[in-house]
Amino acid sequence: MDSTPPVGRLAPSPTGLLHLGHARSFLLAWWSVRARGGRIVLRMEDLDGPRARSEMIDAALVDLTWLGLDWDGPMLLQSSGLERLRAEAGRLSDLGAAYPCICSRADVRAALSAPHEGDVEVRYPGTCRDRFGSREDARKLTGKDASLRFRVPDGETLVKDELRGEQSFDVGGTVGDFMVMRRDGTPAYQLAVVVDDAAQGVTEVLRGDDLLPSAARQILLQRALGLTSPRWLHVPLVVDASGRRFAKRADDLSLAELRERGVDPRRIVAWAAGVSGLDGDERMTPEQCLKDFSLARLPRDPVRLTAAELAMLKTAP
Repeated sequence: MDSTPPVGRLAPSPTGLLHLGHARSFLLAWWSVRARGGRIVLRMEDLDGPRARSEMIDAALVDLTWLGLDWDGPMLLQSSGLERLRAEAGRLSDLGAAYPCICSRADVRAALSAPHEGDVEVRYPGTCRDRFGSREDARKLTGKDASLRFRVPDGETLVKDELRGEQSFDVGGTVGDFMVMRRDGTPAYQLAVVVDDAAQGVTEVLRGDDLLPSAARQILLQRALGLTSPRWLHVPLVVDASGRRFAKRADDLSLAELRERGVDPRRIVAWAAGVSGLDGDERMTPEQCLKDFSLARLPRDPVRLTAAELAMLKTAP
């Protein structure tokens, strides 16, 4: 087993206030790396257009500090590296691994003969594959700005997850050729994550298991760019009493609200530790949980936050 200390990351997206689900995931990522003497880097993934707001960056920094988390080195603001990210998108194009696409979301939907109800992401049918030589050619021929799509190879992509075991995904059959750069030149999420993880030396990615399918796409990009894949750990989400996952856009209790109520952050840390298989007191700091931390103790089912637990967490000391 590799004895090199790991490098993990905290990578919030400043599109809304952080909630209890985020708190648990960030604490787990921090515990997993710090327990083995590793480094933690911080990145703000602020490429999501108008939804990413500067005040949410400030709020996330306050939340992470309030929880007692720290990180090594300066924060990386993803938007500060646009040229580097665009260069990697261009390299994919030069390698023949990406191609220009002028299709809008409406075009993609119209091209599908039988869309499936409830699909989160519509499969791209390959309409623009091999149609244009470059984004400039696409613009000259159609008058439209072109995005770049990754040319997904046929077959299954295996994700070796430390918690979920080996998982296989047919990326081409489920989402098709996915976007790596938008029409306006903004790098898309999947490419930005891969390039920035490599730039920051990240060797371990621990996050919610709703992002497990993304790991397959990121592995494909890492292979195309000659990058090493990190160690993957996808943890079950925190859900409410009805089984609904916590979400920024829903009316879920934010860490900012808990802080404003005067809640002791050590209660949040102790709750996160308790639902992650760790023993402890009612109030704990992240450091106090390190000595007993073990990924083997993590439950493999979603963490259900009951009304009684939520009421307890909302109560000021």
